[in-house]
Amino acid sequence: MSDHKTPGDRLLDLLVFGPAGLAITAVEEFPKLVEKGRHRVEGQVHTARLVGQFAVQMGRRQIESTLGGLKPGGPTEPPGAATASAPPATTPAPAAADDRATPPAAAPSDNGALTSRVLGIPGYDSLSASQVVQRLGGLSQGELEAIRDHELSHRRRRTILNRVDQLLAGAGPV
Repeated sequence: MSDHKTPGDRLLDLLVFGPAGLAITAVEEFPKLVEKGRHRVEGQVHTARLVGQFAVQMGRRQIESTLGGLKPGGPTEPPGAATASAPPATTPAPAAADDRATPPAAAPSDNGALTSRVLGIPGYDSLSASQVVQRLGGLSQGELEAIRDHELSHRRRRTILNRVDQLLAGAGPV
């Protein structure tokens, strides 16, 4: 074809052949475009969902940590200052025959981690469950109970809770 087209040929290209070529290309390429769009959007939605779940978990932990210090008898209230509107404690009450002294309520430090004095394991909240389990054997019964109470009200790591229960029951090493 020549590069020099008549006005009639240009008009045919613009009004007939151009739209026809575009329609044919759209029909042929549409499934590929759909798949490409689906792949990209689903990937972004999956990433956004993961980030959202992570943010909710971290927010929940932060709130639980903050509210844990607001319980009656906790570090922000003197013992006996509980009101009738305070929610009931979620930890089980000790047996009546068990009069041994229990450690003081766990107090959060400035960064939200529990003090090692109360739990008996330095840097407790930054340790993995397997690292905590390795350190449980040398703890007193009161420290083990403090760790159990902390785990029940925070992360609920079954590995730690099971091992603490074994040690408190006198089961020894597993």
